[in-house]
Parts: sequence; structure tokens; C-alpha cells
Amino acid sequence: MNRFNRTDVLRILHITPKQLSGWERAGLVAVGETFSFFDLLTLKKVRDLRAKKVRPAVIRESLEAMQRQVSGMDNPLLEATAYATGSRVTFRHAGHVLDPIAGQFEMEFEQNGTLLSARNVKPITTVENATEFFSRGVALEDDPNTQDEAIAAYRRVVELDPNFAAAYINLGTLFYNRGEYILSEEHYRKAIACDPRYALAYFDLGNVLDETGRLEEAVKNYHVALQLAPTYADAHYNLALAYEKLKQMRKALVHWRAYVKLDTSGPWAVHAKSQIRKILSTETLKVVYRKPSQH
Repeated sequence: MNRFNRTDVLRILHITPKQLSGWERAGLVAVGETFSFFDLLTLKKVRDLRAKKVRPAVIRESLEAMQRQVSGMDNPLLEATAYATGSRVTFRHAGHVLDPIAGQFEMEFEQNGTLLSARNVKPITTVENATEFFSRGVALEDDPNTQDEAIAAYRRVVELDPNFAAAYINLGTLFYNRGEYILSEEHYRKAIACDPRYALAYFDLGNVLDETGRLEEAVKNYHVALQLAPTYADAHYNLALAYEKLKQMRKALVHWRAYVKLDTSGPWAVHAKSQIRKILSTETLKVVYRKPSQH
């Protein structure tokens, strides 16, 4: 089956790198360097729900609730028809319309008022589990006034499931945005300990190390992120910046060029192309990259 890289996904779905990264962080699709056709279909459904102002945390909560309601359902976005009802997600499945969070089937009418289907089921019992607290944390992150509550929710996640790498990532990011780099680094390292193949964790750790002046170590972590996800455009971008700070311009050039191959027209591509021109304008690099003479 065909695989699509991140650039393909952005182009096909007309979404931004920030949107894709946000949906990965919300757990709506797995982080990876490539995506399957079914991942693409899932992301299209997520995009359409977000266009209706349904928040990522609500989408995730709806998917988990639907899986609990319908035994054996793996991906409700593909196995049922999902659509936005106000700020919620409703599914049509097996001839019924279901609001999975409320835990009940809704009444569906024809245009003439004839009742098509109506059936009540027992509401979902609230269960204290890690995924529910994770969804709560993602929702709380959206509001600058509820950052402390988001941190509390993620801390509850890792109490319930100490190997929940995504929760450590989100905690690290909240602390990073506050400038609390020691705590941020601590949580990114915990994410790596939980999942040594989590490219996003190495990338985020690299950002903290870069911010705190440990450029050589930052470079190593960016490289690990790229080993795990070679088409990780943001890692190429930040690695190029780090090499520039280290005055290693030829290495920076390699990653600026890699970045513009992955992001050909975005706003950051403009800066990357500008840096390529600046580096190539130096005399030594003109010699290195001069085209061979024609004989």
C-alpha cells in the first residue's frame, strides 16, 4: 500500500504543519515519518470536524467513547459516519445516530417528521483512566487561563499510566512555554525513556538544549529525530539554525536544502531559501558548490 510523507499529507489535505503536529499531539493520528492511505482518510475526517469548530480533545473523547460503546470498533472515523453536531461529534452506525459521549442514541427524523430511529442506551459510566485525563489536558491547553489545570491533568495521566509518553511530551511543552526549562527537559527525557523511538520527544528535547545553550547536545538530539523520521521538516529547520549558531555553515546548508525540499512554499521556506542564498554568497562555499566546468 502507498505511503505518504508529511509533505504529501499537507499538500493533499491543504493543512498546515502546525495543524498536523497538533492532531498528532492530541493522539488523533500516530506520529510518524509516513502515513498510510487510511491515516490520510482519518486526517481528512479530523480536518472536516475541525472546520466545524469541534476541538481536538472532543474528537478524541468521542472516538474513545464510540469504541467503548461499539464492541470491536477500531477506528470510528472510518467505520461509521461522523459529523459535527454543535461542538460535539455524532456518529451514524448500524442504522442509528449515536452521541457517544452522552452514551445514547438520538432520534432521527425524515423531512416529513416520520421517526426513523430512536433508542436509548445506558449512559457511559465515568471511569478514571489515563486517556480521559489526557483528553482533558489537551482541552485545557487551549485556554491560556487553564494551563495549571492542564498540568494537573497530565500529571494524573502519568500517575495512572507511568509509560504514557505523549503526556510527558505535553507537560514538557507547557513548562517550556513558561520558560521552566529544567522541568521541561525532565519531562522530555521521561518521554524518551518511555518510548525511545518517539521522534517528537528528541526534537522537543533538542529545543530545550538549544534554548539553554547546549548546542552540541541539541544537534545530537535533532539528528536522532531525523534518524527516526527523515522527512521531519521542523527538525531539519532547527538543526540548520543550530549549525549556524555553531558557525558550521556547510552543515547548516545541508539542512536548509533538506527543509526546502519538504516545505517548498510555506512562510518558513522563504527564510530557509534566504539562508541558502546567504551561505552560498560566501567565497569559500561558492567554490565548494560551483558547478563543474564544461569541457
